[in-house]
Amino acid sequence: MLLPYAKVVVNPMAGGGLVGREWPRIERKLREVGLSFYREFTRSPGHATEIAKQAADTGYRCLVAVGGDGTVNEVANGILCSVHSANVILGIVSSGTACSFVRSLGILQDYGGSSPLVIGQGSMLIDVGVVQCWDSGQLVKRFFVNEASIGFPAAVADAWTSLPSHFGHRINLGLRAIAGYRCLAIHRNKMVRLRVGNEVQSVCICTIVVANGQYFADGMLIAPHASLDDHLLDAIIFEDVSKAYLLKMRTALYDGSHIGLPKVRERKVETIAVESDEQLLVEIDGEIIGEGPASFSLIPSALNIMV
Repeated sequence: MLLPYAKVVVNPMAGGGLVGREWPRIERKLREVGLSFYREFTRSPGHATEIAKQAADTGYRCLVAVGGDGTVNEVANGILCSVHSANVILGIVSSGTACSFVRSLGILQDYGGSSPLVIGQGSMLIDVGVVQCWDSGQLVKRFFVNEASIGFPAAVADAWTSLPSHFGHRINLGLRAIAGYRCLAIHRNKMVRLRVGNEVQSVCICTIVVANGQYFADGMLIAPHASLDDHLLDAIIFEDVSKAYLLKMRTALYDGSHIGLPKVRERKVETIAVESDEQLLVEIDGEIIGEGPASFSLIPSALNIMV
């Protein structure tokens, strides 16, 4: 069976410019696996969503995202905003800094070698998360494929946006780690009103991660029991943990053993909503999209992924 003719959406700035430098090699690899395609480079944030929606609307049935988690998220949003989304399949060439979604798909990233290609003749239907929040007084609705968060991780993701990203993968991760520790130094836990189904409670939190996939940030196994196709979201709630306790559990975050520790709760949910009298930034798939109040829900079996 031949692969369908594809639109390849390339973010040349992903991975600190790695995609732009490596594009000739990536292009050869795509043609070697039998993919016929027309490629288009993104020019600015949000452009990948525009390209993907237009491609799906005009008849493309295979779209390939070349970049990191943010690029995959934008292409997925473009597909899901199209009236033809059910007929479109998404392929991925993972070449970003973290690439947590590809890890959640069960594919290990080899930063010293080739970028993983999620390209094949099989497919997998995955659930998709939906978040509604606010940006400059306007209600925002976005889809996420891997995770969303509020609290400390969102503050870190916001700090990452101002970092230089042209030094290569290892240095980029090092700069992100430094920014993370700086954010921790000034972080303050916040009181929120948390609604899960009909249950409402006030709680002081450090972080809430709403996970569709298992992995997060730089390879943390944040939601070890999450599945991309179980029709549920995994809410990982870090309550009023101290900075010292957060640092102490850092190793546990990479093997999933933080689940069950004091002040860390895991909930399987269909919907969850969070609001606060204080500012709460909202992050999805590594990108800041707005602030609370925010609600999170799920569309089961919404996106076809090429495997």
